Amino acid sequence: MSKALTRTDFNFAGQKDVYHGKVRDVYNINDEYLVMVATDRISAFDVVLPEGIPYKGQVLNQIAAKFLDATSDIVPNWKIATPDPNVTVGHHCDPFKVEMVIRGYLTGHAWREYRSGKRMLCGVPMPDGMVENQKFAEPIITPTTKASEGHDEDISREDIIAQGIVSKVDYETLEKYTREVFQRGTEIAAEKGLILVDTKYEFGKKNGQIYLIDEIHTPDSSRYFYSEGYTERLAKGENQKQLSKEFVRQWLIENGFQGHEGQVVPKMDEAFVQSVSERYIELFESITGDRFIKSDLDNIKGRIENNINDYLKSL
Repeated sequence: MSKALTRTDFNFAGQKDVYHGKVRDVYNINDEYLVMVATDRISAFDVVLPEGIPYKGQVLNQIAAKFLDATSDIVPNWKIATPDPNVTVGHHCDPFKVEMVIRGYLTGHAWREYRSGKRMLCGVPMPDGMVENQKFAEPIITPTTKASEGHDEDISREDIIAQGIVSKVDYETLEKYTREVFQRGTEIAAEKGLILVDTKYEFGKKNGQIYLIDEIHTPDSSRYFYSEGYTERLAKGENQKQLSKEFVRQWLIENGFQGHEGQVVPKMDEAFVQSVSERYIELFESITGDRFIKSDLDNIKGRIENNINDYLKSL
């Protein structure tokens, strides 16, 4: 298979621990900084798939960095620097144990719930008579619990506050930031001929200050439609042309996998892996308006390690 960064095991000065997430390896430096390495792992249905996707980590890291910069006037964020195409170094924050999911359109998980007959998602009502991919009158916030492993679970605003997961004051702030950052992302996408359909944000606290953390507006955390042809496809009941990870989920569903017990991940051949890589690069160029410059994949681990060590010495 082609070159891809699927795991790192570095040991940096001041390193207290490392967390290997579904797609990122996160190094804790003295409880003060985080070094987040975006690998080429890809997950769907909360399962890490067996093959890495070349350049995926670089795409995610560079899109997230661009959007963190583009929204820093709305909410402070954790990013300090990007010393490597696959790496962001930022503030170590205590994360809130919820993901703030915001949906502008009825699609994906929301549509699957709606199609099954449900008209309430995370305590938020959804009107009768809607069709797949239709725009909501106003974006809806449908949070999930942040699971350390396994599936994240839908949860209502009321339950988050009642269970003390997030205080009422903080949660209201998270909702405000979520709506404002989503609006900014929507405006930027529209300039590029795209629709920001839905996304998720994570937040944390450091010294009493709320920060936007992790990645934002990437194909792993967001769904985009092309604006051109959206209305016509909606009227005909056709699938929307989109840039997101949803096509990977659909491929898995078509091949009999939805993350359920006993199901086996289908084989990802070289052609499929390459097609996924190309889709990620297409999204990068479409949403940023920049040409994607492929990093050198020879000795990618050595390059990343050297760049991080050089940067940490400057802190």
